[in-house]
Amino acid sequence: MTATPPDRLSIYPDSPFYDHDALSRGIGVRFNGQEKTNVEEYCLSEGWIRVAAGRAVDRNGRPMTLKLKGPVEVWFRDDAEKDTGAANPQASSQEGKPS
Repeated sequence: MTATPPDRLSIYPDSPFYDHDALSRGIGVRFNGQEKTNVEEYCLSEGWIRVAAGRAVDRNGRPMTLKLKGPVEVWFRDDAEKDTGAANPQASSQEGKPS
């Protein structure tokens, strides 16, 4: 497994930029400083993401998308969970307890 996410990634299996292994690990995307959960495709080197544009769909049944340009950051979610969970395993067990 590689430690860095791919430069370009799509969620659609018929795309040449689809990578099942990377998607199964989970990808986090931050665009213009805000974490996005509705990204359908991104490109780090060109600095853009594609997001769904409302409820409109194309003739193939896929959501219509908007291409937004700006600074893009990506990371693997499983690496982030390991870093936060392994560093302080008692933090999650103490949450929710009354003081």
